[in-house]
Amino acid sequence: MDSHPDSSTPDASASKDAAKVTIADVARQAGVSKGLVSFALNDRPGVSAETRARILSVAGLLGWTPSLRARSLSSQRSFALGLVIARDPEVLGSDPFFTSFIAGVETILAPEGLALVLSVVPDEKTELATYRTLVADGRVDGVFLSDLRRDDARIPCLTELGLPTVTLGRPDQPSPFPAVSIDDTQGIAESVRHLSSLGHRRIAHVAGSAAMLHGRRRRDAFTQAMQAAGLGQGQVVETDFSIAAGADATRRLLRQAEPPTAIVFANDPMAIAGIGVAQELGVRVPDDLSITGFDDIEFARYVYPALTTVGATPMVWGRAAASTLLGLIRTGSAEDVELPAARLIVRGSASAPPPY
Repeated sequence: MDSHPDSSTPDASASKDAAKVTIADVARQAGVSKGLVSFALNDRPGVSAETRARILSVAGLLGWTPSLRARSLSSQRSFALGLVIARDPEVLGSDPFFTSFIAGVETILAPEGLALVLSVVPDEKTELATYRTLVADGRVDGVFLSDLRRDDARIPCLTELGLPTVTLGRPDQPSPFPAVSIDDTQGIAESVRHLSSLGHRRIAHVAGSAAMLHGRRRRDAFTQAMQAAGLGQGQVVETDFSIAAGADATRRLLRQAEPPTAIVFANDPMAIAGIGVAQELGVRVPDDLSITGFDDIEFARYVYPALTTVGATPMVWGRAAASTLLGLIRTGSAEDVELPAARLIVRGSASAPPPY
């Protein structure tokens, strides 16, 4: 049975800086033990409803907030999720996809009082070592696995570590982890069909790295759509998804004896670079050259002409991935999530080709 002396409105201690208010302060003001306060604040049994209500009221008046470190120590959780990305920092910094994805993740984590631990590493070897360090140090409760690769070594590594994981897309190998996926092949196929319907016959694809599953998937979708339209396989230039590589690929394509009249880019930053290079070379977009992108980053609608692109909704992807990972951590299981397919958004950068 819990008891307490007559309590009144909190005194001067209520003016204590909220950041310094402790369980001891709450206990002293409420006239109970620190243990009882801990039980009440953590919603554990052994506290009467009346006393629990009084403790919560006093804690609120004093401005008490839970210590993340204390919660971590008591629950053996870090209250953080991890995202390890093996890309050149300059390439990553120029690609707004991850910025939007992370913003989506944060909309889920912030209200929960959770943090995102981001690590940018140079290669796969360092990436695998980083996962092992994160687990050994207890720094994260789970991770997002992005940029899936063929025969991805991270899948068995994370399985061995027992770290809750959500993959962004479906791996090409057995995986125990839930996947949050979006079908990006439809958007590429729609881009080719749209350009073909406008009358284009010489269509090229500036692709991403074939080592990444989404790079190869978009390349295959382009080739299949070209063949379905009776246009052969089309010309493909592989890049690392960077702006510089996209610009270089555009120069090479446009300096050919028979340049393409349309280019399908694997992401928006490369497509926007392509518009700039075309203008530099005196090639008008879309009068002489049509261009399409992928991702629908915010900047895509403000370039001139506005970019025809495929909307991949990275912020929605981030929210779905974060919700799925939190569910996996809390319950031990989570279902795969299939987001709506990425679809073509027609703007001003694509039109009928010039007369042959």
